[in-house]
Amino acid sequence: MCGFTGFTNFIKDDGTVLEKMMNRIVHRGPDSAGQFIDSDIALGFRRLSIIDLAEGDQPMFNEDKSLVLVFNGEIYNFKELRAELVEEGHTFANNSDSEVLLHGFEQWGKDLVGRLRGMFAFVIFDRRDKSIFAARDMFGIKPFYYTFMGQSFIFGSEIKSFLDHPDFKKELNEEALAHYLSFQYSPTEETFFKNVYKLPPAHYFTFKDGKMERVRYWRPDFNEVDGVLEYFADITDATVRESVAAHKIADVEVGSFLSSGIDSSYIAEAANVDKTFTVGFESPDGDRYNEIHFAKEFAETIGVENISKVITPEEYWSTFPLIQYHMDEPLADPAAIALYFVSKLASQSVKVVMSGEGADELFGGYRIYQEPITLTLYDKLPFAVRRIIGKICSYLPQRYGINYLVRRGKTIEERFIGNASIFSQKERNGILKSEQARAAVSPQELCAKFYAEVADKDTVTKMQYLDINMWLMGDILLKADKTSMANSLELRVPFLDKKVMEFCSTIPLKCRVNTVTTKLALRKAAEKTLPRRTATKDKLGFPVPIRVWLKQDEYYNTVKTAFTSDTAEKYFNTAELLRLLEIHKSGKQDVSRKIWTVYTFIVWYNEFFVNQK
Repeated sequence: MCGFTGFTNFIKDDGTVLEKMMNRIVHRGPDSAGQFIDSDIALGFRRLSIIDLAEGDQPMFNEDKSLVLVFNGEIYNFKELRAELVEEGHTFANNSDSEVLLHGFEQWGKDLVGRLRGMFAFVIFDRRDKSIFAARDMFGIKPFYYTFMGQSFIFGSEIKSFLDHPDFKKELNEEALAHYLSFQYSPTEETFFKNVYKLPPAHYFTFKDGKMERVRYWRPDFNEVDGVLEYFADITDATVRESVAAHKIADVEVGSFLSSGIDSSYIAEAANVDKTFTVGFESPDGDRYNEIHFAKEFAETIGVENISKVITPEEYWSTFPLIQYHMDEPLADPAAIALYFVSKLASQSVKVVMSGEGADELFGGYRIYQEPITLTLYDKLPFAVRRIIGKICSYLPQRYGINYLVRRGKTIEERFIGNASIFSQKERNGILKSEQARAAVSPQELCAKFYAEVADKDTVTKMQYLDINMWLMGDILLKADKTSMANSLELRVPFLDKKVMEFCSTIPLKCRVNTVTTKLALRKAAEKTLPRRTATKDKLGFPVPIRVWLKQDEYYNTVKTAFTSDTAEKYFNTAELLRLLEIHKSGKQDVSRKIWTVYTFIVWYNEFFVNQK
């Protein structure tokens, strides 16, 4: 696990510039550093040593040094690919997974990416024709950013590394702000920095003579087969355990995150690690936001050590600006802070951890997936009637019953934009000052292309497909990568595996979700080895007491100060922000997610544009 940065080379003092860019991401690789610089390109690399500790340094070359590689991630089938390449006559200089990419590209060219099993973002520069080949893994576990500025093509694992390049112009993308207010993350290929882009998951590109050609090499394909739950549970157990074994390959100790839920518990048990790590929150509501006792109890049942920490409100709020800096883009998911602290805790004992990200998207784990199949007497009304009722109710104050009628008057394409839906287009336009931001397309328009790709699928599958393409990459995996690497910790996600995905795409709806529970096949598989209480426990994620803290004077005033700051005045209707704050504090309505989303942006903006890091 590492980080890289680089640029096509048309600048003076290239070595000094590259060094500064690499220093921005030293947290991604504190063990060693490497550079390759010539008149065409500059490549910088920071290494966190996991496999082949002695000889895996980068940039790495093939035998005749015609190809140069920088690579972030892990290739879990590298030994099989290496054996295949040796049979083809390739000679290896070391035992790293990195070198397999070089020889694999020599042998298979662009088809290499389809053979890889792992998490990756990499760049291969061909010194003969001055071309660049780069790729990102199928789910987007590892990040890849790029921009064209001045005469330079700049790329890397984190946007912050671009800040020290003399051609880089730092400007806010106000359209990204509008989208973020609806999704709580940046949902498009554009980023919060104008003219900086993400390479989407499952894409590669070639860059030569100033021209980029980008190709999508894989997309999720749900084609369910028939069968009973017990059958799919058996295959689930075998498939997940095989993936965990593949993900455990390392030359250092591997640990595991552990909450009280099924996903991390299943991974921890299957991985047979020695250490697990858990965090909880100090809250006036007692243990509602603290799962440590559940995790410790489970750890005892499987005979592993559990190391835990209770996060105080003071720690949470004081560390928040640093965490937003590490994110590169604002992320209003409160669980990101919990993930940062559990990563920090784990990094004191191990270099690699496993975690349960991806299980909900692949196996159908979110409770909202039950909504389309939970039919009521109201649903027997003709849809045209429900649409009219929903339209009328949309003008009424938001309440639980009113919101239900509004949602039931919309199609899934109209009502579901992913697991986070914060401000509607109308609401966000009511708080935004910028005409450019208010002109941004609706959330539904951003989601439409993904819905179109699964137009023939059932409603739940449509929701899963959207989450895999947007929510998973934009929220779940962003915080997983950035919070772990901020603490020089490699985080591995065995559910997000090529073979697991191939199997999950065949699970029928009846074995994914019903009106009683979610992730049926996974839960049934987990019951084989986990306590029933764990296997059947409802999903909590990382519960964070934001709504409680925002009613306390200290944190209410912290947010109020931010909502009346110069940054807030520049981008928002501050009177409306203050109104939201008062509504929440008075207990009239829980609008904590809206408040937190705006507050997060202000904190992030100050880190990158006011404090001038």
